[in-house]
Amino acid sequence: MFFCLEKKELHFKQPVGTSRGVYTTRKIWLAHLSDGESEGIGECAPLPDLSCDAMSDEAYEEKLNHFCQNLCQTGTIDEDALRDYPSMLFGLETALLDLQNKHSLLFDTPFSRGEEGIPINGLVWMGNHDEMLQRMEEKLEKGFRCVKLKIGAIDFDQELDLIKRIRNRFSFHEVELRLDANGAFKYEEALYKLELLSQYNIHSIEQPIKQGQWAYMAELCRESPLPIALDEELIGVNDPEMKRHMLNIIKPRFIILKPSLHGGMLGCREWIQIANDMGIGSWITSALESNIGLNAIAQFASDVYGPHITMPQGLGTGQLFTDNIPMPLTIRGDSLFLCQ
Repeated sequence: MFFCLEKKELHFKQPVGTSRGVYTTRKIWLAHLSDGESEGIGECAPLPDLSCDAMSDEAYEEKLNHFCQNLCQTGTIDEDALRDYPSMLFGLETALLDLQNKHSLLFDTPFSRGEEGIPINGLVWMGNHDEMLQRMEEKLEKGFRCVKLKIGAIDFDQELDLIKRIRNRFSFHEVELRLDANGAFKYEEALYKLELLSQYNIHSIEQPIKQGQWAYMAELCRESPLPIALDEELIGVNDPEMKRHMLNIIKPRFIILKPSLHGGMLGCREWIQIANDMGIGSWITSALESNIGLNAIAQFASDVYGPHITMPQGLGTGQLFTDNIPMPLTIRGDSLFLCQ
């Protein structure tokens, strides 16, 4: 087995606003594995200032090169060594599955065979009030019945007004609303804001305060009238016992898993099992990967949650790039399909 690494820079169709700034481009590394007859490809895509394995390009390539060499020499992934490098682990897991199974069929599921779609949420990115309202209307016109709003970038009263206007037009029976605060609320004001938001039949809110404040987050989970989901809180918690310890302290209603951030497929399976044991729900989402990564995440979701997924997953970000990598992924209505 041998490998090569391909570094690419993808360009967003329009600037993507997050709580950590605005992205206009996205760096990824494609790991190509070959046994001389077949090839597998996986995407390694750390997010600057967010991934626990984010580092300089030179350091990242050097570390990734080392893990690829080890994989080619042994034929297996050193999962223990890669636990703290989730974006690399996910890329190598994908490449090895692709090499072994061929034709991009990573898992043998109805979704992977092109027989069923996976319901997904529409994503409305941060922007000013009018931009977010227009994006919301576009998602609803396309048939989405679950929409996730990124909040925390503009004035809270404007965001509240936006949500009120949406609810005035669409009941919770028609549209499920999910919110993602990306840690934007201060602890002292978080509960008050959650109470105001709870008037509008919100499904859940992700990461209302910054990660690393376990006692504060646990208190919010106890007191909040809105179900709270953890996202950034999970980053860097890669030991199974520490995962159990953290969830036992905070007791969220949901956890949201991104393989590139939360331990690859290995780590996400651990999170899901531990959460299930505690009665905590979960879903899977992508993290601004290209179609290579999105395809792998969607197939992984179809495997880990079984056939006939009903809870919307967060798998629609592949449409954001002008120069995405071709992959037979398509959105029909509010579901993602893989056309084999």
